[in-house]
Amino acid sequence: MANMQRGEIDAVIGGETRTLCLTLGALAELEARLQAGDLNGLVERFAAGRVSARDLTAILGAGLRGAGNAVSDDDLARLSIEGGLKGAAEICVRLLKATFGEAA
Repeated sequence: MANMQRGEIDAVIGGETRTLCLTLGALAELEARLQAGDLNGLVERFAAGRVSARDLTAILGAGLRGAGNAVSDDDLARLSIEGGLKGAAEICVRLLKATFGEAA
């Protein structure tokens, strides 16, 4: 079960309720993967509202791994997400808000 005080959320991915968390390591992974440079770069990128499917996969994958789930981005791409693309985007928004606050 997710602990919101730690920035965790729960989401149904691959038919299972899984916990996601953007730890410092997960954020560092995102910075590198999305070539954001730093945390401000990540925040600016997400705040702009232009997010690709690649971005969604990177955010979800980093969040899953940050919470201790052993899943690669390739594995994640094959899993169903409750609500499809819209559901994936909503999970990412919830995860970013849990990490950065409501302004994210």
